[in-house]
Amino acid sequence: MYEIIATLALGLVIGFTGALAPGPTLVATINASLSGNWTAGLKVSLGHIIIETAIFFLVILGLASIASPYTTVIAVVGGTALIIFGAMTLIGSRNATLSTGPGTGGSGPYMAGLVTSAANPYFWIWWLSVGSALLLQSLAGGIILAVAFMIGHWGADTIWYTFVSTSVAKGKSLLSDRTYHIVMAACGVFLILFGLYYLSGVILPY
Repeated sequence: MYEIIATLALGLVIGFTGALAPGPTLVATINASLSGNWTAGLKVSLGHIIIETAIFFLVILGLASIASPYTTVIAVVGGTALIIFGAMTLIGSRNATLSTGPGTGGSGPYMAGLVTSAANPYFWIWWLSVGSALLLQSLAGGIILAVAFMIGHWGADTIWYTFVSTSVAKGKSLLSDRTYHIVMAACGVFLILFGLYYLSGVILPY
């Protein structure tokens, strides 16, 4: 039970470090919320989850067996990517904002979440490095741990995007840009430290 809770918590925290980063999915959430629909964030995150579910099954059913001889290499790449993404998050936190221009028409929030995720290079780079490495590590402890990691990851996306859409829909700044900068910077530091810790477990002898 402890391992399940720990893996769930890891997925949640790692998920927040990705969800908080400014990007097209965040912009889609804000635009969809400008009409006063506080549920837009939930719908966008569900669209995002659809494509990540496909990735999850791809890793579980195919990538795991193919990658098994290269787990150390994947772990090193994943740990290095964590540090790089942490540095990018730390640098990006200086100018991050929750403001955006007028909302634009187009697809609904479900499709917006799916399309903006699929079209975001950061999303694919993250899953091909950090995401796959952590998911494979969880899978090594059993399918339940892999599912726990994904539930935690999806929980972070849902909580964050719903929080943003609620803030925008109600016309209030529940999270100021200054606070957003601090939270993002903290996430960046966490990613760097976790990346170093992750690499130490791969490189240093036990």
